[in-house]
Amino acid sequence: MSQEYIAIFMFALMMLMLFTGQRVFGAIGAVATIAALSLWGTGGQDITFSAAMKLMKWYPLLTLPMFIFMGYVLSESRLADDLYRMFHVWMGPVNGGLAIGTIGLMVLVSAMNGLSVAGMAIGATIALPELLRRGYDKTMVTGVIQAGSSLGILVPPSVVLVLYAMIARQPVGQLWLAGIVPGLMMAGMFILYIWIRCRIQPELGPAMKDAHEVPRAEKIRLLGAGALPLIIFAAMMVPFVNGWTSLVESSAIGALAALVVSVAKRRMTWAIFETCTKHTLAISCMFMWIILAALGFGAVFDGLGAVKAIDNLFTDQLGLSPWMILILMQLSFIVMGTFLDDTAMLVIVAPLYVPLVGALGFDLIWYGVLYTITTQIAYMTPPFGYNLFLMRAMAPPEITLRDIYGSIFPFVAVMVLALTIIMIFPELALWLPGYVYGN
Repeated sequence: MSQEYIAIFMFALMMLMLFTGQRVFGAIGAVATIAALSLWGTGGQDITFSAAMKLMKWYPLLTLPMFIFMGYVLSESRLADDLYRMFHVWMGPVNGGLAIGTIGLMVLVSAMNGLSVAGMAIGATIALPELLRRGYDKTMVTGVIQAGSSLGILVPPSVVLVLYAMIARQPVGQLWLAGIVPGLMMAGMFILYIWIRCRIQPELGPAMKDAHEVPRAEKIRLLGAGALPLIIFAAMMVPFVNGWTSLVESSAIGALAALVVSVAKRRMTWAIFETCTKHTLAISCMFMWIILAALGFGAVFDGLGAVKAIDNLFTDQLGLSPWMILILMQLSFIVMGTFLDDTAMLVIVAPLYVPLVGALGFDLIWYGVLYTITTQIAYMTPPFGYNLFLMRAMAPPEITLRDIYGSIFPFVAVMVLALTIIMIFPELALWLPGYVYGN
């Protein structure tokens, strides 16, 4: 059998195992192990062993448990409640102000946790009931929650970008910095859309009438409470950006700062600490197994020369331009996003796409940003978008699946526009890492 057919067979077998409901790391790792032993005999064992050693020696991987722990401490200690109360009283008097404040909440939650699921959970449990109680249109606010949660894997510290960095062999710090400007730009575009929409149709987001009754002293207190996550984020990122600490040291500062703040505010109990530690261990181990499986699968693909064969098929035989190939890649993410999460998508296509992107002459840091935005678009795209069903599970009964489907189209359009802008102007993603690492 030719190398190309072996690669196609491996990919098809992996997809078949995923469709049967197997765990991502189990499906990918099993296919990689079977292929390695079949192709190279007992010598194929070295591929998995080398992948494991590469994983254990990858120093930036230590940031993963640190940031996951930081996110769980801030979430479990309910500091997000203070954040939303702050936006509630400061943004409420404006038409659509609470929806705009919810986007702000999501940006800060993203900076606290790095996972889109965390933003969805906090938005659906804290913000959504209050928005509905205040008379906001249920279709619009459902879209606001889903769009805001999409910032979770783009704004640092993004856990998914750590995974991409490992598989693409790119610096985590540069990827995080590359996500800041696009993430804030997309948040700003969401806010602009909400503001314009509520100016045209005030009934969609009525202004709060009781926000003026909150005493000024209470507003100032809430402003200070809401600024705590920003202070933690600054304590973590400023030393790193200025070169005073390494990435791993900054992650330790962030985890320690979150723990100290939660203790100082008397929000930390032994039960909460135990919950945070268990969740951190579980998610960290899950990501390590996935990275290990992806590295093994990628090593077999490299050994087969599959990437060169695919590059030759697209460029020489089909005559596609690099930009056409890139757009096809992004469209394939949207299709896969109907039944896979972002981690599974990356692990499945990384052995093919990442080397191919490099061979086509594109920057892999920039492509990491494109990947994160495209996967979030896929999450929100019917009929089987991951976020749609997650929202259905968390939303109150009065919000139907039809409401959820109808809510996302304006926000998906905004995200597609943001993706197009970043594709046309790569410096939006590359300027900040270039500036920081250039200095």
